[in-house]
Amino acid sequence: MRLGSGVLRARRAAEPSEPESEETTEPAHHEHAHPEHHHEHTHPEHHPGHDYNHMKEKFMNELHHLPIPMWAVGAIVVLVLALVACFIFCVFKKCFGKKKKPKKARERKAAGRRRKEKEGDGEAGDKDGEAKKDGEEQEKEQEKLGKLEFSLDYNFTDAQLIVGILQAQDLAAMDMGGTSDPYVKVFLLPDKKKKFETKVQRKNLSPVFNETFIFKIPYAELGGKILILQVFDFDRFSKHDMIGEIKIPMSSVDLGQPMQQWRDLESGEKEEEKLGDICISLRYVPTAGKLTVNIMEAKNLKKMDVGGLSDPFVKIVLQQNGKRIKKKKTTVKKNTLNPYFNESFSFEVPFEQIQKVQVVITVYDYDKLGSNDPIGKTFMGYGATGVGLRHWSDMLANPRRPVAQWHTLMPEEEVDAALKAKPR
Repeated sequence: MRLGSGVLRARRAAEPSEPESEETTEPAHHEHAHPEHHHEHTHPEHHPGHDYNHMKEKFMNELHHLPIPMWAVGAIVVLVLALVACFIFCVFKKCFGKKKKPKKARERKAAGRRRKEKEGDGEAGDKDGEAKKDGEEQEKEQEKLGKLEFSLDYNFTDAQLIVGILQAQDLAAMDMGGTSDPYVKVFLLPDKKKKFETKVQRKNLSPVFNETFIFKIPYAELGGKILILQVFDFDRFSKHDMIGEIKIPMSSVDLGQPMQQWRDLESGEKEEEKLGDICISLRYVPTAGKLTVNIMEAKNLKKMDVGGLSDPFVKIVLQQNGKRIKKKKTTVKKNTLNPYFNESFSFEVPFEQIQKVQVVITVYDYDKLGSNDPIGKTFMGYGATGVGLRHWSDMLANPRRPVAQWHTLMPEEEVDAALKAKPR
């Protein structure tokens, strides 16, 4: 027993002796080592070559331990490379591999295209020619607007140009029923200061007028004038349509003796004359029965004078059932197409009558020597439509408050026709 325990103690003492000796020897070695060697050991240098070799060895060791044989690994690598090469080739072909057609094929195709274009041009040219002929024939047919017989004479003693409108024949039908209601306007250009109109001949395409008009004008000034004869179709509820016109330069007429002749009507200019706009303010006080009309301003009025301006003033008429109740007018604004008035006028209108009256606004060009020429007209109240009706309704809906509104001026004959017409 003593011998066995001694052997055990000897073994136990012998086992830890090796590490202890190692641990004790290492610090002794470092203590006696040179400081430079101690520094190198604590901070070792890394070389890229050693790392690469180490990784290569590690990869080869893992490769050798794989259960797949080496020939299979090589086959997989070759297959992957082939797939990558095919992918690159396809991308390159799609992006840059569009081949141009051979030169002969391109020339053949271009020649065919040119041939087709020439044939198309030829057909289009033929069609255009036929269309032009048809258009010219239609224009010739459309140009048959009728003809007018008139007479001209000059009274040298009294310095008067005498124009006779005798009759018309074969006028164009402007109404739905295949007829027209013609009348003739007579005036001199360029001033348009004085205009005459014949009576309307109802439903007649060959009307007889036999009316005479006199222009007082010195013979010396007559050479620079142009006599205009315009035939219109009268329409009670809309703008009158021009059938045709005749232009006679007075410098080409021998007024030494009276003349009488027929002439074909020509299509006139269909440009709508803009007469201008006027701003009006309306105010009604029901308890007092007081209607106030304020003429504020006008803009873009039609040029009425030779100098390209006008001398405008405004006339306000209150009427009922076509009878004038009261009329007033503004001051005259000299040489302007955009006058500013800001003038108010009051009318007594009982509440029970306010829905039955009409306020008629007419803008005139003042003429010191002759009669004042109307530039344009509008009205509000009973029978009004559009802006006139809306303005009147807004005034009644806002008692005691002034309501301002711009109105477009209309030709006098159109407004007069609307005033006479019975509201629907």
